[in-house]
Amino acid sequence: MNIAIFGRITDNTNLQVLRDFFAYLRERGIHFTLYQKYARQLFDRIPESLDPATTAVFTKKEELDDCKFLYCFGGDGTVLEAVRFTGRSGKPILGVNFGRLGYLTSINQYELMQATDELMRDMYRIDQRSLLSVVSDPPGLFGENPHGINDLTIHKANSNEMITVHTYINGEFLNSYWGDGLIVATPTGSTAYSLSCGGPIIFPSSATFVITPVAPHSLTVRPVVIPDDWVVSFEIESRSGVAMVALDTRTELVKAKTSIAIKRANFKIRLLRMSTTKHVDNLRRSLMWGHDNRN
Repeated sequence: MNIAIFGRITDNTNLQVLRDFFAYLRERGIHFTLYQKYARQLFDRIPESLDPATTAVFTKKEELDDCKFLYCFGGDGTVLEAVRFTGRSGKPILGVNFGRLGYLTSINQYELMQATDELMRDMYRIDQRSLLSVVSDPPGLFGENPHGINDLTIHKANSNEMITVHTYINGEFLNSYWGDGLIVATPTGSTAYSLSCGGPIIFPSSATFVITPVAPHSLTVRPVVIPDDWVVSFEIESRSGVAMVALDTRTELVKAKTSIAIKRANFKIRLLRMSTTKHVDNLRRSLMWGHDNRN
């Protein structure tokens, strides 16, 4: 079995776990290739476990054709970055939580070897997640990879201004949102920025988008849930003439009056779930439901 590993060192990373894991891979004859930037971190931190001269590295998604799985070591942000290496290939991603939150991750770092044993025995499930795709005029916003698994956010660029986002669904006018900005989130992204702005939690299999205002000027404005086969388009006005647009972890400044539209991407990403992991358990753990410091 060949695997690719994308990741970053976090404050919660247990380096001994990584030492043991790479020794485990060699013992079982599992070939691996490391994302180049992550490999450099590991060469410095655990030089006794990895030899730069013999360790395979990758920088482009085309170099992962022979890999069966993409392991992602970090938190949810790391998984979002790793998506660009899978794209339309449908290569399954195993999210391993080395961070704090873990909505997108399936296991924690201490379960790595057990999970790999299960993968080798085909004891896993595939969780498919929809993405959104961005189109802009002028074109080229977010380059050759205008896809996001979490959300698109249109936000004011300066702290002392308010922006207006004129919003349309399937070409029909919905509302002019006055405030700090607007979020359009997938079900996956419903537990990210949208949730902190009062948006609903949506289960991953729901074929929907949620439109969530950020600090709206009108108290009657509330989040709206729509089918994800609808097209949502925007026209932006701001006093400064610019606005900030974020797609997952990437951010760009755009000129006001830029036209932006989003639609459901025509492919999905595939997240690996081990036999014992369930979305409701992950949700409950991440949101700490039922936890009370008084107990």
